[in-house]
Amino acid sequence: MCLFDLKVWEVRLFSMNQIVKKQHMPLVFNPKEIDVVILCGGWGKRLRSVINTRPKSMAEIDGRPFLDILIDYVASYGFRRFILCIGYMGNVIKQHYQKGRGSSIILFSEEGELLGTGGAIKNAESLIQSNPFLVMNGDSMCKLNLGSFIDFHLEKEALLSVVLVRSKTARDYGSVTLDDFQRITSYNEKIADGSNNLINAGIYLMQKAIFSHMPAQNRFSLEYDLFPRIIGNRCYGFLTESELIDIGTPERYEKAKSMITTGGQIRKGDRNANKFRRP
Repeated sequence: MCLFDLKVWEVRLFSMNQIVKKQHMPLVFNPKEIDVVILCGGWGKRLRSVINTRPKSMAEIDGRPFLDILIDYVASYGFRRFILCIGYMGNVIKQHYQKGRGSSIILFSEEGELLGTGGAIKNAESLIQSNPFLVMNGDSMCKLNLGSFIDFHLEKEALLSVVLVRSKTARDYGSVTLDDFQRITSYNEKIADGSNNLINAGIYLMQKAIFSHMPAQNRFSLEYDLFPRIIGNRCYGFLTESELIDIGTPERYEKAKSMITTGGQIRKGDRNANKFRRP
């Protein structure tokens, strides 16, 4: 074997070693570089009988606005840049966060009119810098492991990843079905069904490419107008056993106050419940 052949084999072996190393390297993310978009611009009509001087996301639990509790939980993972999509009584939220919160950067995406969950994100596009970015509802919280969620999203090379929890009814939430690789195969928003369901927890990771799939109109729903049209395009469901805390109705608001004040029922098992592999 000549010297040239030896050099070629050295290059091939080096390349193969690099591929093997890359395959076994743990996925790493820097939450400081991932934007968090929080949807907190809705009317909150069902909660109006309990609170009518502030938007729903600012409903107090143990003397603290719910939105404070949500932001502090997300910031505990290292996330620093928050974009609040505000609409109804948005000035209450702006005034509260005008000086930021701790080391977090707070930006505001203002809606001149109610745009829906999808339209609110579309309206915030110019403020979103990261790819992917995290989206959360401002009236619910699910204390999953956000690090595992991001690892899952990157491993799947997903366009959209949705956090899912189990529930006996999907009446007030979107019901999702998955295949063996956790690809979303159907999405049904708020159907009346008493069976055991995987429901949408209102937490998403999205690639910026998702904007090219959004409807032309400014006002639309993620759940009704966007998700059904992108099923089959790298959309995955991330399973968690953590509790979903929701303040959308007076009854659930009272339950949320009890859960958060007492520490809630936080169960483990995010990573074991998910298949960290591509089909």
